[in-house]
Amino acid sequence: MILRRTKKTRRAMTAAAITTGLVLAVAGCGGSDGGGDESKDSDKKNTSSGTSNNDTGGDDKGQEEQQPQSSDDVLAEVKGEESITLTVKSAVRDEGGFVTVSGTVTNNGSRFFAAANWRGEERELNKNGSSVAGANLVDGKGKKRYLVLRDTEGRCLCTKFTGGVKPGQTSEWYAQFPAPPEGTTAVNFQVGAMPPAPIEISEGE
Repeated sequence: MILRRTKKTRRAMTAAAITTGLVLAVAGCGGSDGGGDESKDSDKKNTSSGTSNNDTGGDDKGQEEQQPQSSDDVLAEVKGEESITLTVKSAVRDEGGFVTVSGTVTNNGSRFFAAANWRGEERELNKNGSSVAGANLVDGKGKKRYLVLRDTEGRCLCTKFTGGVKPGQTSEWYAQFPAPPEGTTAVNFQVGAMPPAPIEISEGE
């Protein structure tokens, strides 16, 4: 299933949801494993009156409005578990202190891909099956690891692959993270057992 959503809608979603941005310290961060002691940064919360929290899975109206990414823009591409190719096409620092990362997932194998390892190991993320809820951005220089934002019910601000990814199918995805400090542009995107994907964060318009 291809999920569609405009940049404007993503901003509105982030403003509407009361989110918790987890920033973890990484000791000797040379990759995406975020080894060493981890400490939670202060909760990142955004509130908006007169708006209800929306499920950022694949079945809400905002998702349906997402616009397709240009196939010419590729920041990184990695291949890994279950014959999956993950492509990162955009990583934009936006207003509100968050970064939106987006791209595509292609199932090159012969079996259905449920992304079971991609939802993360945290208990509150159990409702985010078949999603990129467990993804993270690693700032090796700043020794920080940034987790996907989620609302008060533990639903991630990210794509949910409703129905999974069928063999030969390509699905679009996005995930929102707390923004690293100004001036930090080089980070690694990592999810599940996929290799780290080095990407550059750009500034939003």
